[in-house]
Amino acid sequence: MLKGSQCRILPTLLCVLMMSVSSPSQAVTLKVCYDQWPPMTIFPTESAPERGIIIEMLEHIYSERGYTLEYYEVPLARGLDMVAEGLCDMLPEFLYSKHADKGFVYADEPTFAYDSAFVVRQSDTWRYDGISSLKNRRVATGPGWDYSSMSENYQNYIDNPKNAQLVEVIAGNDDVIGRVFQMIKNNRVDLYADNELVLQYVLNQLDLQNSLQIVRPGLEKKLVEMPIYSTQIPTGERQKLIDIWNQGRLALKGEKEQALLNKYRISFEYD
Repeated sequence: MLKGSQCRILPTLLCVLMMSVSSPSQAVTLKVCYDQWPPMTIFPTESAPERGIIIEMLEHIYSERGYTLEYYEVPLARGLDMVAEGLCDMLPEFLYSKHADKGFVYADEPTFAYDSAFVVRQSDTWRYDGISSLKNRRVATGPGWDYSSMSENYQNYIDNPKNAQLVEVIAGNDDVIGRVFQMIKNNRVDLYADNELVLQYVLNQLDLQNSLQIVRPGLEKKLVEMPIYSTQIPTGERQKLIDIWNQGRLALKGEKEQALLNKYRISFEYD
């Protein structure tokens, strides 16, 4: 028979032992590459720590399943390479294409299907009405940006060497869209097309409502963005990650999704 002091100590020891056996660390690190595309994905700073709507969705979905997320803030092209090489497990948003490069597979549930729109000067009456409406207009874009899923004709216009003098390619890692807005304001370019939520956010952040306006119609089709996962991940593990995203994204629809949009002061119902 155990003495009284031993009886008091034993339950504590058993409790600690049971906790160590029955509750091993369940945290698994998910390596996430992402580029700057505010408000969807944002490079945080000390004064502005938010990582964007999509990253908040991702964090919510995977942390609930015991994952710890490790972020790599890189330009899109580098992020795609890192996913293909297995240096990152996934990238949260990439445009859906049947002809996408090998090295990754798509989830089934999109992040969003975005409407596009244009930004022009406040005094400009221009509206998009097909490629012919771009005549003599100076168009801004980024290096390697692909609009083909929204409009093959628009992408062909940008890629056509005959239009090179009217297409301004703005390079940079994290402030391209903001610089484009300033260039439109300063009459250095005339228009820029993007996801309308991105346009709303940047316009609000830069407080340029008196200088610039967002106009529709945008390009012909919606921009469908999907998470992508590295083919370097074993098939079963990769499918588990995709299933977690698919189920989690569906569960976020409705009030939770709207709360995130409200947080970043944007809306799909743009006037």
